[in-house]
Amino acid sequence: MTSLMEAVRAGRTAEVIGLLNAMTDAERRAYFPELKALRKELRATRWDTPSRRAYPALYVAGVACQTGAAGVASWISAADMRWPGVSPAVLLRVLADRETGWLTDLADRLAQRPASSGVPYELMSALVRLAGCPVPTTDAYVRGWAQQVGGEWRHGNTLVERLRTDPHLVPLVAALFEVTEIGGLLQWAADEGPGSWHGALGQLTAEGRLDRKATVDACVARLLRGGTTADHRAFLRVLTSLALTREEQRERVADWMALTSDAVPPVASHAQSVLGTLALDGQLSHRRLAEVSGAVLFRPERKLVRAQLVLLGKVLARDAAAADDLLPAVAQAFGHEDAGVQERALKLAQRHVKKVRSAEVRADIALAAEELSPPLRSQAVGSLGAAPVKAAAAYEEVLPLVPEPARLAPAAASVVELAEEVGAALESDTDVTGFERALDGLVRHAHRDRDALLRALEPVISRRWWDGTDQYYDLRLNHQFGDARGSFDAAGGLDLLLVTLRGKLKTGTLRGSGRARTPGRTCVHTALSQAFDTRLWEVACRMRTDPLPFLLSTPTWSTGLLEPDELVERLDAYRRLGARVSEADFAQALLRVRRADRPAAAAAAERAAALGTAEGRRLARWLTAGAPVLPAIRRRTSASRILAESGELLELQEDFPDAFRALGEPSSAFTESRYCYHWDYSPRPHWLAVLPELRELVAVRLLRDLSSLAVDDTRGAASVLPPLAESDGEAGEATHLCVAYGLGARHPEDRLAAVDALLVLAARGQLDVSRLGADLGELVRDGAVKPLRLAESLRTAAATGAYATVWGLLGHALPPLLSDLAADKPDGPARGLGDLLAVAAECAERSGARGDLPHLARAADRGGSSRLVAQARRLRGALAPEAAAA
Repeated sequence: MTSLMEAVRAGRTAEVIGLLNAMTDAERRAYFPELKALRKELRATRWDTPSRRAYPALYVAGVACQTGAAGVASWISAADMRWPGVSPAVLLRVLADRETGWLTDLADRLAQRPASSGVPYELMSALVRLAGCPVPTTDAYVRGWAQQVGGEWRHGNTLVERLRTDPHLVPLVAALFEVTEIGGLLQWAADEGPGSWHGALGQLTAEGRLDRKATVDACVARLLRGGTTADHRAFLRVLTSLALTREEQRERVADWMALTSDAVPPVASHAQSVLGTLALDGQLSHRRLAEVSGAVLFRPERKLVRAQLVLLGKVLARDAAAADDLLPAVAQAFGHEDAGVQERALKLAQRHVKKVRSAEVRADIALAAEELSPPLRSQAVGSLGAAPVKAAAAYEEVLPLVPEPARLAPAAASVVELAEEVGAALESDTDVTGFERALDGLVRHAHRDRDALLRALEPVISRRWWDGTDQYYDLRLNHQFGDARGSFDAAGGLDLLLVTLRGKLKTGTLRGSGRARTPGRTCVHTALSQAFDTRLWEVACRMRTDPLPFLLSTPTWSTGLLEPDELVERLDAYRRLGARVSEADFAQALLRVRRADRPAAAAAAERAAALGTAEGRRLARWLTAGAPVLPAIRRRTSASRILAESGELLELQEDFPDAFRALGEPSSAFTESRYCYHWDYSPRPHWLAVLPELRELVAVRLLRDLSSLAVDDTRGAASVLPPLAESDGEAGEATHLCVAYGLGARHPEDRLAAVDALLVLAARGQLDVSRLGADLGELVRDGAVKPLRLAESLRTAAATGAYATVWGLLGHALPPLLSDLAADKPDGPARGLGDLLAVAAECAERSGARGDLPHLARAADRGGSSRLVAQARRLRGALAPEAAAA
């Protein structure tokens, strides 16, 4: 053992530097093979005390003992060297004597590394200073620079003062506009003035330290390129701080047009205001204004569309000659999804149509009026020369095809095919079909040839996080799989079987971890997760002690349902093989077997009883007991939430293992436990497959999660809604409330999932519009669901062709909200009620709904021209067109 290597192993970094300084380059190079060997050795025990002690010294020695810049850059930025605790100043002590060209090469190589490699900016900038080379403008370097210069506020000077003294200000600011997703960094500094990035860049540009044209061009180009919300916000503030002159604005008309048409709303609004100023000053041609208007008027943001119509109205009022160019653009808004926009556009066209000189333009406007809603189109007949409204054909509701469950294919025939399926399932959030096929395949092939299965799975297992060899991985593995409180998703369940095959869990752990939960440490989800997990633990334990030939509980269909004839055939195969049935696997099979088809269940029961086995007799009793019956479900209120709880279901507590009996116990809406550990939403669809004919019992236990989508603005829980809608059993109180909360979710992807569920329930004839509509009205009234979000969801559902369905919902949701309006409650109407009325009016117009809506007349008779009043009048006219015409 050499003295240098002893010092490295002991972690004596200062001593290592002293020894290295006394060596020649050749002597340093001679040590590098030993350092590489030590690095490989430490990787296996990276987190133990000797390794943590040795890493800083190893880090420094490896940098000093290499002569190539490429090797040093790789050593510095390596993942296992990322947290050695060595300051850049220490590295510079062993690098300072290198040649200038070599230091330049190293600085460039380090700067080319991704920012995620964690190369310290202080090291890169110091190398640039030592080498005197041009500053790198890579992503990592610019991010590091922005983070450092923006974070030095503790020094007492402002950001603009720090930037003034930066010798590389110009190239780094230019590069700042090229780096993606940097907006968050630019907002760390103070909000306004010289302490903010936008204020500092504006001031430096005004002082002439930054070239004005280059900065403006770079900023506009950055906004045109798009990016994250933070990027848009940051660079828009920079642009406004530059205070462009009228000449600078006029030079970039094409850019403003592109931004107005396609940029995010804040950026588009700014560009729109610039174009509006130019248009009113006569510095934007009518043809170009018409061009950009055509694009803006197709945007869904009503604020932008209204502003564009206001601008067009001002230009038309000033210049009659503009009508031939601009009114065709106005007419494009006749097809806008929002009826309020259509009405504004129609009034504008009616006001200025007499100024049109071209007969061809008049004809085009009249043709475009056919896109108006029926009430507005009737107004356009006389004023714009539109064709009279034809008698409407009988309305026909358009709903999606009823989704058919997919039949599971047999398990993979070969271990190679199975390994591919398992690998794919582990890399994605696999559905019930993929998970159950992979699970059954692992059980079957482990029974046939365990060694062949392990060989085929080797490429899959070697990529799993738990397949390390040191103590750290063993500790983490035992924490993950040895904790009885853990809850599995699909990947975790497959990992459990792979870990068992690999022999990394003791038999005692496999037997003990599948036990039932301690009653005092449960939450509303525990009954479902416990049943799901217990089956996995028992299958894993049997894989170790007495492998099962196959699983009894593998479903026939993607919803989790198991056909009774198939279960009888599997029990018969077990009887012939003399295989011992797994208690949890059989319990899950009973819960999955289809009982709603009474003739098929009765026929299968006779065959099951004839098997002469205990399991056959148990299956026969279960199938002849009748179709699944729900326990009592009742509503409960918790602050602004409406929740549900279920009563006792005795048939799930008799003759079932302990781990499954909780499924039949009462579920309370007020037993939310601080011990809840079910933060991951991915297992939820698999919980539905635990009780595929009793989805209400699952929905009751998921309801609080789904209420948080609307009340607490959480994200992701709605992914369970489409599978919930496709599941079997009664769609009752809890299922409808789940969909209601999803329709009012904060995030668009959750609302879209709820819309899918709504349409599937409607297509299957399981949607109770009166129940869901009343729930929505109550939730909006209580503040749990925001009307604007609900309006967007229902507008999306209606646009698929489900106008009658959505009108049915709103016909029951609106009366309590309009009642509050009629009562002149002190807090005023719910914000967004006008949007709900707009959706209701469109649905009533398109579906031909007629009748009286309670309290609507009072809202329609209110004074003013607010959106709420206008849409109330429109809805009243749609429901009673004869009275409106009179």
